[in-house]
Amino acid sequence: MQLKIMPKKKRLPAGRVPLILFLCQVISALEVPLDLVQPPTITQQSPKDYIIDPRENIVIQCEAKGKPPPSFSWTQNGTHFDIDKDPLVTMKPDSGTLIINIMSEGKAETYEGVYQCTARNERGAAISNNIVVRPSRSPLWTKEKLEPMTLQNGQPLVLPCRPPVGLPPPIIFWMDNSFQRLPQSERVSQGLNGDLYFSNVLPEDTREDYICYARFNHTQTIQQKQPISVKVISVDELNDTIAANLSDTEFYGAKSNRERPPTFLTPEGNASNKEELRGNVLSLECIAEGLPTPVIYWIKEDGTLPINRTFYKNFQKTLQIIQVSEADSGNYQCIAKNALGAIHHTISVTVKAAPYWIMAPQNLVLSPGEDGALICRANGNPKPTISWLSNGVPIEIASDDPSRKIDGDTIIFSNVQERSSAVYQCNASNEYGYLLANAFVNVLAEPPRILTSANAHYQVIANRPAFLDCAFFGSPLPTIEWFKGDKGSALHEDIYVLHENGTLGIPVAQKESTGTYTCVAKNKLGMAKNEVNLEVKDPTRIIKQPEYAVVQRGSTVSFECKVKHDHTLILTVTWLKDDHELPSDGRFTIDKDQLVVADVGDDDGGTYTCVANTTLDTVSASAVLGVVDVPDPPFDLELTDQLDKSVQLSWTPGDDNNSPITKFIIEYEDAMHEAGLWHYQAEVPGTQTRAQLKLSPYVNYSFRVMAENSLGRSLPSQPSEQYLTKAAEPDKNPMTVEGLGSEPDNLVITWKPLNGFESNGPGLQYKVSWRQKDGDDEWTSVVVANVSKYIVSGTPTFVPYLIKVQALNDMGFAPEPAAVLGHSGEDLPMVAPKNVHVNVLNGTLAEVHWDPVPLKSIRGHLQGYRIYYWKAQSSSKRNRRHMEKKILIFQGSKTHGMLPGLEPFSHYILNVRVVNGKGEGPASPDKDFNTPEGVPSAPSALKIVNPTLDSLTLEWDPPRHPNGILTEYTLKYQPINSTHELGPLIDLKIPANKTRWTLKNLNFSTRYKFYFYAQTSAGSGSQITEEAVTTVDEGKMAMASRQVDIATQGWFIGLMCAVALLILILLIVCFIRRNKGGKYPVKEKEDAHADPEIQPMKEDDGTFGEYSDAEDHKPLKKGSRTPSDRTVKKEDSDDSLVDYGEGVNGQFNEDGSFIGQYSGKKEKEPAEGNESSEAPSPVNAMNSFV
Repeated sequence: MQLKIMPKKKRLPAGRVPLILFLCQVISALEVPLDLVQPPTITQQSPKDYIIDPRENIVIQCEAKGKPPPSFSWTQNGTHFDIDKDPLVTMKPDSGTLIINIMSEGKAETYEGVYQCTARNERGAAISNNIVVRPSRSPLWTKEKLEPMTLQNGQPLVLPCRPPVGLPPPIIFWMDNSFQRLPQSERVSQGLNGDLYFSNVLPEDTREDYICYARFNHTQTIQQKQPISVKVISVDELNDTIAANLSDTEFYGAKSNRERPPTFLTPEGNASNKEELRGNVLSLECIAEGLPTPVIYWIKEDGTLPINRTFYKNFQKTLQIIQVSEADSGNYQCIAKNALGAIHHTISVTVKAAPYWIMAPQNLVLSPGEDGALICRANGNPKPTISWLSNGVPIEIASDDPSRKIDGDTIIFSNVQERSSAVYQCNASNEYGYLLANAFVNVLAEPPRILTSANAHYQVIANRPAFLDCAFFGSPLPTIEWFKGDKGSALHEDIYVLHENGTLGIPVAQKESTGTYTCVAKNKLGMAKNEVNLEVKDPTRIIKQPEYAVVQRGSTVSFECKVKHDHTLILTVTWLKDDHELPSDGRFTIDKDQLVVADVGDDDGGTYTCVANTTLDTVSASAVLGVVDVPDPPFDLELTDQLDKSVQLSWTPGDDNNSPITKFIIEYEDAMHEAGLWHYQAEVPGTQTRAQLKLSPYVNYSFRVMAENSLGRSLPSQPSEQYLTKAAEPDKNPMTVEGLGSEPDNLVITWKPLNGFESNGPGLQYKVSWRQKDGDDEWTSVVVANVSKYIVSGTPTFVPYLIKVQALNDMGFAPEPAAVLGHSGEDLPMVAPKNVHVNVLNGTLAEVHWDPVPLKSIRGHLQGYRIYYWKAQSSSKRNRRHMEKKILIFQGSKTHGMLPGLEPFSHYILNVRVVNGKGEGPASPDKDFNTPEGVPSAPSALKIVNPTLDSLTLEWDPPRHPNGILTEYTLKYQPINSTHELGPLIDLKIPANKTRWTLKNLNFSTRYKFYFYAQTSAGSGSQITEEAVTTVDEGKMAMASRQVDIATQGWFIGLMCAVALLILILLIVCFIRRNKGGKYPVKEKEDAHADPEIQPMKEDDGTFGEYSDAEDHKPLKKGSRTPSDRTVKKEDSDDSLVDYGEGVNGQFNEDGSFIGQYSGKKEKEPAEGNESSEAPSPVNAMNSFV
């Protein structure tokens, strides 16, 4: 029976089928125990392309295993290599590795060639790859004379490198004489061929030491090219040079630093081709020149660039795709673009492929009479050819084997015998390379054997995978069975996984997985078994992790780390700082679960890690300690590149104290004009330590620098040396120039003077110029001292002027200033608005219209119009008196406006005036108008006097604001019963000249509610409300007296004492129950402690009632607060209305009083009949006691 391959991983079915691994397929890479006979297998060999260092001995590796141990032989360039004839060549003992001693004598070039190793024993022969041995080469640059290069500013430039051809190719880079790499950017960059490309040159590119270096890594040598000198000159310099030799200089002037669209420096033309091998890195390059510097973009036509495999190098000029495949073939387009245009270049990419395995042949171990197959499948572009060898000989000329049949990429074996053992080689090749694989066929008859150590003990952590090994061998291939426990029941649950090498996998080990497991291997020749033990432990957990901390210097910080672990395992807790041991410092102490760091310093900042170890698992938790402070001040301030209007300031940063410096702030002092006063100059990012500062002329500068981080700003550095800039003419003019007249015949010109810093030199003055805007007059100018105002007299009133104020000093004038529009002085308007008329909209609002005044008569800036209005007298000819005038202002050129807040039924007078910046003009003729009648306000007061058994008398004061002629009063009233229900509403009209009215035929001892308001022809006014009660019947009063007398009898007092005793007993019982853990309601506790003297009595039987909140008796309390004269103010009546019901529908009128009526709904709380203004009876007193 032949041996078969096991599946890579087999999960067992859920049914109750024994856990058996049937290995019925060809085993991949089967390992045969070395004590069994087997053909050779190559285990180690040198690479196919073997580049050697010519300064060292040559070592060509070839190692193999087999039984019996194989012998080795070599071929060189296809012929037998007799190592015995060359004294410099030796073979390592028990190995095929060659050692060629060229260090003593000989040259590496002598042994350059193609080598192949053969390992052979009685079962077959295995061969190595063809190993191409070549010595590395690092040749020198050829001698060449490089002429200095001179070119115009802005032109493109390519500096060629052209390194010598080495093996392997060198790494190219550009440096200067000081071995400093030359800076590269979008403008200057190195191409893939090593050349240095300039899209356009600048004067700073001038230097004499552009040096190309070639580094040969294999020999660790560096070669350099002769330095290249480049000089970049401006157009003016170029023209001067030409002018000394030629009369015509326009040729260079015409090509002066002119901007131009992009042009490709490499590759040339509009299209190119690129071929790359599968698996390599595809590198596409486009470098363009132009001014401004072009920017490069990449796209793939009819596709997208692979996201995870695409990278941009060399400032977007190089596109790289790693692990390139045939799918990456296609057209790629690079686009170079600047402000003047864009060009593109298309690169057609073809991806070829050297052969690569689809299925490499694997060793076969078969028992006599079994069948099998060797499969060799490979792919490539172009498609590789497959050829077979047997024991290193082409199979076509190898010895014949009747059990073997070749079918293309497959060799089929049937009914093999021991003589069928051999090593077969599969070669897959195309024009880009080849693949060679050895696979043996070994015919054996062996009973099963288990290669894993017996009684192995496994420990794993719960909820983690467990793997129980059972390495085995046998021929025919054995089947594997696993059992658990002493009873030997086969495993049949679906929680196990059996791997092809016989290992039993438990994906998630649990506590119940603990036990003894038995592995059994069987074939027709026998059986073998092995027992292993599994123990599942609890995982180690950090239940309290250290936490992030930020502390100040000198403080103490602690980190906590609590660990829980399996008690059968030994726990070790270790603290690390930045993944290293803690410093050996007494400031670090570990106390149980805590690490304490005292007197924290800057060096203590970092990451602290708590590591909990057992023999089975490791867990850790980390926290960062930040020791922070504001930065130390910068120092070593230095001024360089001192020019008239700029200087470079550099400094050395102070310690950032573990909080990165985010920025530097630069301040300056002007010792000449403002000594001791520091001003903001500039700020730069925290990564910079120098700044180019712009300066003003005629300033004696000193600079200082401060560093800032997230905690704050450092102290200032020491001041730099002083630097005095040269004087110059002013570069700016005064700001805020204005022209306004203070009098009708002048023009006051004002400005904000320049400060000393802005003067740029000594002798600061101002040239003030003016002329009329609409005239043809010339500018009038005067030079004044360093002041801020100049007055021009004798000007016409309110005429527009153009004004200029120019600064000058001893060095010259500032730039010509822009003219500012101003006006000479204003005068009062001359004309009043005309055609004023009033439209009365209602009793409180009127609209006023007027015609605008002519602009010339305003004689100034129009501010608007003012309306003066006042109330002259009442329309009823009463209360004649002059009212205070009111003013309304309407901005701008409006010709109408609204007058709000007027009083109804009133006579008003108004006039209108125009206003400018000087003041207001004459008033328009007075205009009279009247407002119509309105509704009156509520009567001023309402009181009820002389209550009797069946009558009440009402007295009132007229409304304070009648707003017209009163026509009558309306009185509405209704009774209220003891449950706060409202009775029928009675309506009564009273003449307007009355202030007193008596209501008769009322019910005795009854509460009434009154609603009272006045009326004009415009309607009803706001109402005022009041409540009153008729007197009480004498018979009921006597009954109440008797009730009080009963309450004072002896028997009643005795009853009260008995009740008090009963309450005391209940208190004692409750106290005992409480001490025993019993519970009772809070209400019972309150009742038990209540004072019977303050309990209210029920009205019906005089007994004590339940306590109720004071809010339940609002009507009673309201009545008790009513003054004895029964006078009710308006604000009091509102509360009374709310107290009596929910059904009030009303609103507040304009003077704040409430208008509404009762809806007749039942009140929330009952109303007691005890609100009479007379003294209450004893019963009523008891009933009202709260």
